[in-house]
Amino acid sequence: MHRKNKYLAMRYTLILITSLLLSACSMDQMLVRSSVPLIESGVDALNHETDLELAEDSIPANLNMLQGMIKIDPENAVLHTYAAQAFYGLAYGFNEDSDPQRASDFYLRGMRHGITALELNGASKLADGTIADFNDAVSKMRKNDVAAMFWAASCWAKWIDMHRDDPEAIAQLSRATALMQRVLELDETFYFGGAHMFFGVYYGSRAPAIGGDFDKSRKHFDRAREITDGRLLIPDLLQAQYLARQQFDQEAFHALLTGIVNAPDDLMPELALQNQIAKRKAAALLEKEQEWF
Repeated sequence: MHRKNKYLAMRYTLILITSLLLSACSMDQMLVRSSVPLIESGVDALNHETDLELAEDSIPANLNMLQGMIKIDPENAVLHTYAAQAFYGLAYGFNEDSDPQRASDFYLRGMRHGITALELNGASKLADGTIADFNDAVSKMRKNDVAAMFWAASCWAKWIDMHRDDPEAIAQLSRATALMQRVLELDETFYFGGAHMFFGVYYGSRAPAIGGDFDKSRKHFDRAREITDGRLLIPDLLQAQYLARQQFDQEAFHALLTGIVNAPDDLMPELALQNQIAKRKAAALLEKEQEWF
């Protein structure tokens, strides 16, 4: 009887300890999930920032905090989506022009977070399936997948662009494009017409003989401008950098970029940071005008 009581006591103790551990884990996850609105507020505040140095200094700390939250709640698709967005912003805005290798690493990490978010939402065979499996999974994605699709595809395409001499990297472009095409089908206005900017670059950066289509490119850039009432400068930047350059249209290249540089700083306060990044990139591209034309 004594042995039985001792066994029961040990059993109850183990159950109690397990319950406490599970409760602690659950409470940490609940705390993380309750903090998501704070992340959204932080993103909004960062988008309003006009000081590029201040923005650059703040992003890594916020990204480290986000990755810590993911360690606590690794199956949280929303956190992985925010991580994909953060890595893209850090790479495109602050590393691509000065440290391409670092930017490439960030794009790859962002893509992986985006794919993880999609898999947590129910997609399968995205990372290692055939292209047929991949396209089938993408065709089943719905509006709640749009954000993860957009940032995964954006990071993926930029990583590919930075490895354009690698045939294995180029072979992955069809997957990134399939994701962004699905974004276009489900919500063409997502992230200020970002999918239209993607396809403006996609069709404008290549000669027609290898899949480019200048008319389609221009239409996508025009639609992106229409969605933001011409207040976001990124469509003009990308059109100059890719379409005008591919067409050897120096006049359009110069006009678009000087228009960006001279645009008022308060053109779109809710995306002031993106416009400041566009201004800096436009100024750098203008310095290459005589070299390219």
